[in-house]
Amino acid sequence: MPLINLFFMNTLIKKSWFPYLALSIGMFCIGISPIFTRLAAISGPVIAFYRTLIAVIILIPIWLSKSNAKYDKTGILLAMLAGAFFAFDIAMWNVSLFHTLAATSTLLANLAPVWVGFGTLYILREKLRNNYWKGLFITFIGVFIILGLKNIQHFDIGLGNLLAIGASIFYAGYLLVTQKSRTRIDTISFTTIVVISCSVILFILCLLLNENMTKISHQSWTYIIALGVISHAGGWLSINYALGHIKASVASVTLLGQPVIAAILAMFILDEWLNFWQIIGGIIVLVGIYLVNKK
Repeated sequence: MPLINLFFMNTLIKKSWFPYLALSIGMFCIGISPIFTRLAAISGPVIAFYRTLIAVIILIPIWLSKSNAKYDKTGILLAMLAGAFFAFDIAMWNVSLFHTLAATSTLLANLAPVWVGFGTLYILREKLRNNYWKGLFITFIGVFIILGLKNIQHFDIGLGNLLAIGASIFYAGYLLVTQKSRTRIDTISFTTIVVISCSVILFILCLLLNENMTKISHQSWTYIIALGVISHAGGWLSINYALGHIKASVASVTLLGQPVIAAILAMFILDEWLNFWQIIGGIIVLVGIYLVNKK
């Protein structure tokens, strides 16, 4: 009887908490990615290509070893489309990181909930809970405080900020397509197909931009490998699993915790310290994330 009760409790915990735990782990893994990217100190699209290529090398053997893979033709096509969205998201975001602060770039790249909310309503035809909109509203109050009201009033947006906003649109597309695809395809298969599609598109993009893809120092390789293993393979496996159990509208706002993680790490590693109002804004963002997850 105790064993039966233990099994029941473990099953209940997994059903209730495991997707959110996976989402939190994934959020931290991708939260450290802007730090790795800045420290790699080479072209943004090249970093993006190699981090996804490393993830491909890690994931393909795992994928091929699965005998119970679940996917169909539509699921594969959706996963490839998600990879295309993610390729442009990561390429634009990586470039933006070298034109603005890591925290600012990460925040703007995570404006995806705005686009996800509208996409959920008008494309997926899903009704959003009131707590979602309340949480989203509070979250963006925090975002505006962090960016600075003066900068917003003067619309002082540079190249880095514009690229980060563009990245957020592609990021939203990725989240929406992922939610649709994950009903047709398992986590490992989906993540592997996404990174293959993503890396192919990024390789073509690097060729079109005439990027130097061979002149990379040993130190840069260290951070690129960390990006591929920790941020991409580990982070997105966790997030993609969670998206199979949590709505994109909820997950996208929860992932706004990523800029908070990036901002904290940037203070100590990149010496980009936040002021009082930016810290207050970060706390407000976390409150918004709590509300959006509250049933």
